[in-house]
Amino acid sequence: MSDAPLSPAEARHELFELAASVRALVDWYDMTGVTGVPRGVVVEHEHAPAPLRAPVPAQAYAPTAPVSRDAPQPPQRSAANSFEHQAPHAQPVRPPPTSFEQQRYPVQAAPAQPVVRAPVVRADAATPTERMGRLSVLAAEVQGCRRCRLAEARTQTVFSRGDPFAELCFVGEGPGAEEDRLGEPFVGAAGQLLDKMIAAMGYRRDEVYVCNIVKCRPPDNRKPAPDEMEACKAHLVQQLDLCRPKYIVALGATAIQGLLGTTEGIMRLRGKWKLYRGIPVMPTFHPAYLLRQPTAKREVWMDLQEVMARLGKKPPGKTTG
Repeated sequence: MSDAPLSPAEARHELFELAASVRALVDWYDMTGVTGVPRGVVVEHEHAPAPLRAPVPAQAYAPTAPVSRDAPQPPQRSAANSFEHQAPHAQPVRPPPTSFEQQRYPVQAAPAQPVVRAPVVRADAATPTERMGRLSVLAAEVQGCRRCRLAEARTQTVFSRGDPFAELCFVGEGPGAEEDRLGEPFVGAAGQLLDKMIAAMGYRRDEVYVCNIVKCRPPDNRKPAPDEMEACKAHLVQQLDLCRPKYIVALGATAIQGLLGTTEGIMRLRGKWKLYRGIPVMPTFHPAYLLRQPTAKREVWMDLQEVMARLGKKPPGKTTG
């Protein structure tokens, strides 16, 4: 092998290889909005045409003294100095050498390395026992939650009641004074009316699942503020993903707004089927509203009958004749 310096053609070739690698990384930044990647870790993105790698320092391609095939290889840099604490299984990986580099700077080929990804927990992959366990863990997390100001005045959090694997779920606004005292949703006057609605549909109280948009009582039973609903949203999403009801009845404007992120009022949405993460949702009036406006019970019963028809249910005492 010659000790002569690189020819202009060879230097241009190496410069072209380096520029192409940098250009590919810059394009990936533009597509994803990422502002940096750990050095030496394989990066994979759904928009990238092929796995891209972090840029190799320019000195790795600098025309230094030639390396003999029999010469011992320099020790590789430990991952502990770069990315070990963030991804303990990641190892430094340099791009495979081109044919020109293989001839001039032969190196040992590095073994293939796994792509570093954040772990993803899928609720739909869990057994009922696992889902129940995760719901218990989630309820414990909610008990210690301090994400918003509602935690300051609560007596306790109010997570749910009923069968978490029921086909029908009722979602309300938030706990009231009695719910805050007892730790269970819908146990006050509005809850007693809800139980009558559930019975009219042909279910027992413990055969449906009931929860709220927020898990802590708003002071003076006021409507939860948007930032309070947003702070509790992750809890609700995980809760419903683990329960997986076939249908949801959204009780009142806050419930449907919290589920769908809409700003429309319940008067416009009531009785019209909506969709939450693939689950059909029927918006209707909150039982507390029915206590103030008993004449609205007729509209609510119409909404509940729509749900019953989807579920193949008949009111108690009715036959399928």
